[in-house]
Amino acid sequence: MDSRNSLNGKLVTLIGGSGYVGRHVAQQLLAAGARVRVACRHPEKAMALKPLANLGQVQFVPCSVTHADSVAAAMQGADAAVYLVGAFDGNLDALHVRGPALAARAAHDNGATAFVLMSAIGADAASEVPYARTKAQGENAAREAFPGTTVLRASVLFGEDDNFINMFAGLAASLPVLPVFGPKATMQPLWVDDAARAVLETLADPASHGGKTYEIAGPEALTMAELNHRIADAAARKPLFVELPDSVSGIIATLTGWLPGAPITSDQWKLLQAGNVPSGKAPGLKELGVTPSPLGLFLDKWMVRYRKHGRFGTDVSAVRR
Repeated sequence: MDSRNSLNGKLVTLIGGSGYVGRHVAQQLLAAGARVRVACRHPEKAMALKPLANLGQVQFVPCSVTHADSVAAAMQGADAAVYLVGAFDGNLDALHVRGPALAARAAHDNGATAFVLMSAIGADAASEVPYARTKAQGENAAREAFPGTTVLRASVLFGEDDNFINMFAGLAASLPVLPVFGPKATMQPLWVDDAARAVLETLADPASHGGKTYEIAGPEALTMAELNHRIADAAARKPLFVELPDSVSGIIATLTGWLPGAPITSDQWKLLQAGNVPSGKAPGLKELGVTPSPLGLFLDKWMVRYRKHGRFGTDVSAVRR
């Protein structure tokens, strides 16, 4: 289906639209001709979207997912809605469970034809990790309120301005020795614009995608050790990587995870151990008509700023030899 034609002129509410993923989803929707309502606690954080929109194409409204009235107001007149709020700590029941339920109910009551919930690979209602457990509970809550909810369980998302590869690159550029937690743990990082495209496709054809769960991930599985080495290589940095045994990683997470700025928390360690790859039990990007881009397509270009002298340093290809 041509998403540009089907979404042109439609009003789509993005709950949590000022966040990292939300801004990329908004850009895709604006390019497709949709009208976008960015609903979040701090609308001013999304103002960079304004120059990308035509006159009257984007609207910014204050909204808190803990207040039913503000969620209902954000859904007024919306043809579709996307729930993008997520966190690893804080009141996860409010953000991941009650929030999606409120938003889905408001979308349903206002006659929206599509509701998309951004979830996560590994979501499991029986998990001992609050993040994974509440993500799964939120999926169920949204479907109870809006039976046609489409759930997108996403892998770790990467992009030029993310907090994922940039964190590793920053450490590789500043520290001579780096510990690698869970060096054999595997993940399939997904380009954030591919995730945004997946949202677009689900909104464009709710008859085909409504009520389904998709696991969306990148095209290649990488271990944490491989990921660290590839990022450092692209940045022309050569720190000494120390691959920690799982027993040591677990002890560090248990003893220091509660401290501010800890390298890894106990919950993060449990999620890392479980890996972050599709289960194979659900459809994926292929069924949405999206071909994911590999990390290697971007890494050399994005890592320039972490090289010793930026664009004026030694050519990275020479360093690799």
